[in-house]
Amino acid sequence: MRRDAIDTPDDLPDHLNADAARFARDCAPLAAPDARIGLAVSGGPDSLAMLVLAARALPDRVEAATVDHRLRPESADEAAMVACICADLGVPHATLTVSVERTGNIQANARAARYRALGDWARERGLAAVAAAHHADDEAENLLMRLNRGAGLKGLAAMRAARPMPMAGEFVLIRPLLGWRRSELAIVCERAGLTPAQDPSNEDDRYDRARIRAAMARQDWLNPWHLAQSAKHLREAFDALEHFAEAEIASRVERGAAGALYRPSPDPFPRAVRYRVVERLLEALGTARGAARGAEIERLLAALESGGGGTLGGLYCVSRRGRDGPEWTFTPEPPRKTG
Repeated sequence: MRRDAIDTPDDLPDHLNADAARFARDCAPLAAPDARIGLAVSGGPDSLAMLVLAARALPDRVEAATVDHRLRPESADEAAMVACICADLGVPHATLTVSVERTGNIQANARAARYRALGDWARERGLAAVAAAHHADDEAENLLMRLNRGAGLKGLAAMRAARPMPMAGEFVLIRPLLGWRRSELAIVCERAGLTPAQDPSNEDDRYDRARIRAAMARQDWLNPWHLAQSAKHLREAFDALEHFAEAEIASRVERGAAGALYRPSPDPFPRAVRYRVVERLLEALGTARGAARGAEIERLLAALESGGGGTLGGLYCVSRRGRDGPEWTFTPEPPRKTG
């Protein structure tokens, strides 16, 4: 997987200087100047490029970790490969071995296990943030996948460049590569003399992302950078929507031990705000595993608006006529009868 060993960051080719300077500028607004940053490095091209750039741009401020999910026979060798590259670059490295539940959504289970392990590692090492190697092409693929699923504005919005880390909210998850293309990161690896590991799931058409990626490759008129920019605009729109949803929740939602009561503002009131309030209540009160999809929330909202209701996310949701207008209640779904 490697071609030539790199003795130190200073031995990297000179033409990586501009890339490292660009990476430092991208990191600057995401972490304090003296913050120690962890790098989540799988051994794939994107995270290896991030490792090379960080080693040069932020010397003595970064450490790396590779999470071995033990889902593929090659994973241990890939972690060892990353450890060797980190040794060449003078970057401390740890391999974090996790156990992934093999039932249900294995990818979601792996993601949860990965972030738990990274959180424990960041806590042990005294890190302020953990960097992931998501980039502009990932944004474009996310947008197309979620459009195809009928996602709402939240699902269509771009990833945040900095946010609390899942499963370990006291740490910041940063994404310094959102302004980079996949092809640019491949060139960084090539210039550094590295041959990244290749995850076969990226070519497996059982997965939505692999199918979307293959379809995008066949359509040269699709511009991933422009799609990523559209996702960024949708993020800004979602943030504005969230502001109004917060105000609606504060003034129109009552929470109790048995659930919640929502008295939606009367028309004409932006339906998108009602959609987001319902989505927020499902997130806060729902008991089913996994987030409800946009099309499911849309059907529920339409039923509530027509005076009906339904069940979603482990909640029983029903609309009733109150003294001052409709009242929507959200309570745990009663246990199903057996036998």
